[in-house]
Amino acid sequence: MVALRRSFSRILRRGEPEGTPAVTAPAERASVPSAPAPEIAPDDPIVAYFQRASGAVDIDTLTLDSPALAALRAAGVKLVVPLVSQGELIGVLNLGPRLSEQEYSGDDRRLLDNLAAHAAPAVRVAQLVRQQEAEARERESIAQELRIAHLIQQTLLPKQLPDLWGWQIGAYYQPARAVGGDFYDFIELPDGLIGIVIGDASSKGVPAALVMATTRTMLRASAQRAVAPSQVLERTNEVLCSDIPSNMFVTCLYAVLNPETGHLRFSNAGHCLPYVRAGEDAVELRATGWPLGLMPGVTYDETEAVIEPGSSVVLYSDGLVEAHDPGGEMFTTKRIANLMREVPVIARERPAGTTLGGELIDHLLTGWTRFTGEEYEQEDDLTLVTIERAVTEVWESIDERDVPAAAAVLSSNGSAAGVGAGTNNGSGNGAMDARLLAEFNVPSEPGNERLAMDRVVEAVDGLDLPSAQLERLKTAVAEATMNAIEHGNKNRAELPVVIRVLAADEDVRVRITDQGGGSLPIPDPQVPDLEAKLAGMQSPRGWGLFLIKNMVDEMHVSSDETHHTIELVMRLKGAGHGAGTI
Repeated sequence: MVALRRSFSRILRRGEPEGTPAVTAPAERASVPSAPAPEIAPDDPIVAYFQRASGAVDIDTLTLDSPALAALRAAGVKLVVPLVSQGELIGVLNLGPRLSEQEYSGDDRRLLDNLAAHAAPAVRVAQLVRQQEAEARERESIAQELRIAHLIQQTLLPKQLPDLWGWQIGAYYQPARAVGGDFYDFIELPDGLIGIVIGDASSKGVPAALVMATTRTMLRASAQRAVAPSQVLERTNEVLCSDIPSNMFVTCLYAVLNPETGHLRFSNAGHCLPYVRAGEDAVELRATGWPLGLMPGVTYDETEAVIEPGSSVVLYSDGLVEAHDPGGEMFTTKRIANLMREVPVIARERPAGTTLGGELIDHLLTGWTRFTGEEYEQEDDLTLVTIERAVTEVWESIDERDVPAAAAVLSSNGSAAGVGAGTNNGSGNGAMDARLLAEFNVPSEPGNERLAMDRVVEAVDGLDLPSAQLERLKTAVAEATMNAIEHGNKNRAELPVVIRVLAADEDVRVRITDQGGGSLPIPDPQVPDLEAKLAGMQSPRGWGLFLIKNMVDEMHVSSDETHHTIELVMRLKGAGHGAGTI
């Protein structure tokens, strides 16, 4: 209840009764109370009295056990006019004694009652406006705090995914609210090992986000002191038990991957069981344990597995499996297994040594969206982490005499070093002895051609390319990557451009592969003819390839159902001219 603290200091009397001369009576005055009117507590008995009063109330006549009544008298208030709107007391008018020292007359009281009847709705409207303004400010403040919390949480998630030769690590995170309790992380460990974390704090929103941030910090600290997943979870649990609210907990799976051997060792603190796809089947990797933060002294078992070439592992949160379709049916882990079984068919059609990009995650999300429906309102945070091992060992078993067969098996993206196919194909001499200098992906976003160019420069740094030759290679790489981003992957950031740099005694080769196979083929290089282009007789498509071809010694172009690849060759030992006349 908001009290109207300002007191009326003057009142106007109505005219004299009927029949009296029409003479204007001078305005008489009421004194201002000697002290500011007190605040009235909502539970004070006088509130109920004012709410039932039918008009102005003479304070001196009241006999209530009311602290507010005593305070009003002490402040010099003689008359109180309650302001009531829709049965609710929203304020009062406080008046001191008449300056004439006469009592308030009936006309005075009628005038005050009339004033109160008009003032109460206006005061109520003003109160509602102020309340709405305050609520709007509060909502904006909360929204701003949530935006800040969202940004902070985003900074806690990994900026980059691990870049491992022969492996593809993928991740997807979508909170149900502005901030959430799911999290994932990748931790660099000694001896080239990689720690992989996925977790889910109970509850949602800001409380879950705070617990998520705390857990992530504790896991990282524990992982630096112990490599064994069981020990990492045990140490984290001991700290969390005393640091998080008693009604909250965290499910978490922590795994350690050896990229050289494919060996995966993990412990599970009550999190969803991971799925591994091997060959035609997809099965759960069993590992259980108490969630973090529930009780001290908990120990965790460890489970081991080997991710063979061509196999994948999916880690996920319950936001995936506990989603419902419009009929109320749950997604369940069975659908994860079914979706994963569909992926090997796609993978077998891919050239060996290439990564699967984000297609495994895309495939799972597409199936999930198809199940829940486009209008689905997300019930819980959703997180996915995928670990995929490419079939890189195929080439190692191929004898040099089997090069034609290998080219057919591995397709034409050139994963078998030196095997080129398609337009402008070179002989590939010496490529069998090529060594891999670098392999990396760049997202298909404008501007990432510079990132690709810089990474290639780093890779060839030890080859002592002459500066002019290096500049031409940089130009060719940037132009080819730009084409792959724009024309091959259609600027879809989730589709990577895969870049491999190989070196042999005679040359250095850069292979740039997009995911645009099966669409438009890569055009033949065209000598630019501006007049023909203006006349509509020539398309500028192919001009970029003309530039690229004239920047390097050889350019090989190949395509299949899923990829386009441009191979750029620079001959070493002064063999290359590297620049044609444009």
